Amino acid sequence: MRVLAGDIGGTKTLLAVLDQRPDGRFEEVVRQRYVSADHPGLGPIVRDFLARADVPDITRAGFGVAGPVVDRRSRVTNLPWQIDADLLAAELGLQSVALINDFAAVALGLQVLSPADLEVLQAGERDPSGPIALIGAGTGLGEAVLVPTPAGPRFVASEGGHCDLAPRNELEIALLRFLLKQHHRVSYERIVSGPGLVTAYQFVVAEGLAPELSDTRERMATEDPGAVIGARALAGDDPACVRAVDIFLDLYGAEAGNLALKVLPTGGLFVAGGIAGKLLPRLRDGRFITAFTDKGRMSPLLRAMHVAVVKNADVGLLGAGLAGLG
Repeated sequence: MRVLAGDIGGTKTLLAVLDQRPDGRFEEVVRQRYVSADHPGLGPIVRDFLARADVPDITRAGFGVAGPVVDRRSRVTNLPWQIDADLLAAELGLQSVALINDFAAVALGLQVLSPADLEVLQAGERDPSGPIALIGAGTGLGEAVLVPTPAGPRFVASEGGHCDLAPRNELEIALLRFLLKQHHRVSYERIVSGPGLVTAYQFVVAEGLAPELSDTRERMATEDPGAVIGARALAGDDPACVRAVDIFLDLYGAEAGNLALKVLPTGGLFVAGGIAGKLLPRLRDGRFITAFTDKGRMSPLLRAMHVAVVKNADVGLLGAGLAGLG
């Protein structure tokens, strides 16, 4: 079966035509990336894509959108777009359009990933019939739960990334004080996100935990600061960047552990989002899992859980495709 799938975000809109094979996995026919802010809405982007793609037999579509979806409508976060699935179907001449939250799309996309799409950080035990927890740092910090049911998987949305930051040691207490000078309230997303990684770096420099190198400062002025910090941390050639990533991963792992305690994801906890893939060598070194399992009397429980990183950056697109096929 053929479906138009879209991953709709404040920065980019990724569209693709996917063919579902008999085994349930997808083959990509064509794709196109658009700068979201360059367009007045999703409809014109899809029309342009379909005209360029010239692919027949498209009657269904599924879109994962960065924003809440209520009654098949969504206002895209960080964009002046309002998307109405029914109006979009009529505008595009499609039989059906599914509109779901982008993190719901990621959760659904887990079903069609291969073992090569995952990096296991902790094998643990996994019950295929148990709930799955999902956490992902990108522009923000997303958290969600997927519960298998006889009628199919049920997605449970969450805004857990906005829970209050809970410092666990003197360094993190100092970080909280640093953040409280800038914000009335501090959530995990303030650190466990792309902008948060930059904040962690600023904290390291401001507190004198490591010096700021001039070439790093120059690169951050012209390049994406978070990407610079991550790259230099992986290279190990900038102590401030290394320390910032350490703080980021400690709190990322700690919050993943908090989510696991609340959900008890016997089906596994999966780490998604673009940052995990970029920092994968650092996630492999055990720091994330150490923070994840550091839960006192509950540590044995967390050590028994399956934890994996989603390496396939198209997981949300695949999930949108599944939603489109119903």
